[in-house]
Amino acid sequence: MKFSDSTFWIDLQWFAAEDEGRTEEPTEQKIRKAREEGKVAKSTEFTSALVLLFPIIAIGVLGSYILGNLIDMMRFFFSLSAEIDLTRDSRIVPAFFNYFLKITIPIFAVAFVSAILGNVFQVGFLFSTKPITPDFKKIVPHFGRFFKRALFSTEAAFNLGKSVLKIVIISGIAFLNIRANLDKLALLTSSTFLVSFQTVAGVAFAILVEAAVALLILSIPDYLFQRHQHRESLKMTKQEVKEERRMSEGDPLVRSRLRERMRDLLTRNMIRNVPRADVVVTNPTHYAVALEWNRSTMEAPAVIAKGMDNIALKIREVAEENDIPCMENRPLARALYEEVNIGDSIPEKYYEVMALILAQVYKMKGRTLEAV
Repeated sequence: MKFSDSTFWIDLQWFAAEDEGRTEEPTEQKIRKAREEGKVAKSTEFTSALVLLFPIIAIGVLGSYILGNLIDMMRFFFSLSAEIDLTRDSRIVPAFFNYFLKITIPIFAVAFVSAILGNVFQVGFLFSTKPITPDFKKIVPHFGRFFKRALFSTEAAFNLGKSVLKIVIISGIAFLNIRANLDKLALLTSSTFLVSFQTVAGVAFAILVEAAVALLILSIPDYLFQRHQHRESLKMTKQEVKEERRMSEGDPLVRSRLRERMRDLLTRNMIRNVPRADVVVTNPTHYAVALEWNRSTMEAPAVIAKGMDNIALKIREVAEENDIPCMENRPLARALYEEVNIGDSIPEKYYEVMALILAQVYKMKGRTLEAV
């Protein structure tokens, strides 16, 4: 749908939901990749509040030091102006920078540290040049996305409400402080310069500190909102989730072939152990478990090969080729297959039944069985 005349039109598709279909929660891989690119959830309000609050506190703490340097600077330049030719004296520029740095460096240092801490508190230690890397795709703006985000989105409504609330809070703080000190301010016309300066500076300092604290408190819901928006921006479509899983885990067909290859290798290695077995316990067709028993080196018979269906058939074939007895015991074969790993000894609860089976095997071979 369009509103148009000969020179102007607006395509309402600009305002369509571009994220339609993004219903899946972001994967850990996508979150990690976004963080590496500098896309993290953070509130600029929190950082701004810290950068406002701590330098103000520093000014309050260093007030005497700053005021003393200002007085020394004015005294120096006033005395210099009465003694020399200002256009030729070489002391002016060095003196200016000396006083300037002594006054401003402490405040700048506190502001710098505050800005770093404001970001570290929210996102931890993160360094990425991706956000400042030139992107030529952004030269041509996407008007639909711009209008939607700037005018017709939850973020736009939240930012508008936040801005209005900040104005109301700061105005209220200023009003309350001025009204509370109105009597003192009314007497400034008859006060000395130093008293007037101290009074105005005290009121201004109180307003700034209270406003900074209020903005810091206001930044908490802003951070929660930004974190929610960041999570929403990372949401994925079902197809994106499938593609990412395929990229991270590999093609399903390749994985299937690799698993089949691993099964073949394990089966071959396991089948090689069968000729060492003393007996193979069978189901008789579904399960086969080959056991080895050497009283001098083993505490109990151990499973050296096991399998079901085709693998069980292969174990029985190898056992027959090597004249190893195959004894049918359905409950025992299934229990050993499910409970005992290859290389492990059988549990004590199966000693008695295994002793009977081995006794039969040794009787067939003309040997005697010592107690298990």
